[in-house]
Amino acid sequence: MAQTVKPLFEQELSFFIRNQEQLVKEHEGKVLAIKGNRVLGVYDSPLEAYLETQREHPLGTFMLQLCSPGPDAYTVTIN
Repeated sequence: MAQTVKPLFEQELSFFIRNQEQLVKEHEGKVLAIKGNRVLGVYDSPLEAYLETQREHPLGTFMLQLCSPGPDAYTVTIN
């Protein structure tokens, strides 16, 4: 029987996209640590976000997201 694999951080990415406009108004240019449907913290750099968040949340249980407007914030193009 085939199993369906849920993409990693699907819930967190959906949360960011749904709330992107408001999050950008409040935190544009910052790095967000997101777990589930909530922002755990707002940081000045990815390194700071990683170091601070992993102190209380195991790696692989949260997503780091640059808070910027538009679909380029969450879309990757590989050539």
